[in-house]
Amino acid sequence: MRIAVLDDDPTQLSYLVHALTRQLEIGEEVISCCPFSEGEALRRSLRQETYDLLVLDWNVPDLDGVDLLHWLRNFQKSEIPVIMLSSRSAERDVAGALGIGADDYVVKPFRTLELCARIRRLMARRPLPAAMDIEHFGDWRFDRPNLNVQFLGAEGKILQINLTDREFRLAMALFRHIGQPVSRAYLLESLGVHGDEMPSRALDSHVYRLRNKLGLHSASGMRLQTVYGRGYRLERVGTDSAVVPDDRERHRHGSDREA
Repeated sequence: MRIAVLDDDPTQLSYLVHALTRQLEIGEEVISCCPFSEGEALRRSLRQETYDLLVLDWNVPDLDGVDLLHWLRNFQKSEIPVIMLSSRSAERDVAGALGIGADDYVVKPFRTLELCARIRRLMARRPLPAAMDIEHFGDWRFDRPNLNVQFLGAEGKILQINLTDREFRLAMALFRHIGQPVSRAYLLESLGVHGDEMPSRALDSHVYRLRNKLGLHSASGMRLQTVYGRGYRLERVGTDSAVVPDDRERHRHGSDREA
């Protein structure tokens, strides 16, 4: 899980990153925090990278948290969960931030356990990888214990494809963000790879094999395409929107102005 944290106070920023990385637990997911001290730097990153959650300070030079949130909701049309973290405690400030799209508002000085609890509550809106053995995305059924995928083939027959562990993780990262660009860094982290541990061409090879195994081409109605300068996007062909999270069924084991 990737979290972007924006705060112009170096001490506060360092503490936030350390606290969330060490104390936040969401299933078996590895928590990765990306620190930013300038709003513009985070905005540039959001154009290229994929994050699961943003923690935004209000008072940041060049582009404050509220302006960034306004850009995110109105110009990027992004629904990524956002927590505002600010010393501003006036009712009008809290209401204003929530009114333009913040999912939660925490007043500084914050309590770490409370902040972690609020993050877990927000992320509970999406399925947690460790909590599910079976996931459905429309006609696609992902079986985690057996590392296979079932779906309707071109002739209306149900196909079952076995995947490697890495192929399964890669597929889940793409299907959970269906219709959205997913950055290369995010995909690598989904494979448990950080930094330069895996050459870029190796990721492309994994994507190439997955595309061919699952038939993710236009003719099949589900297309996996390269997004230049960013990563990959999985999309349903011929529709304005892809499979949405409401299509999922969950089963526990054993049961722009500047766009």
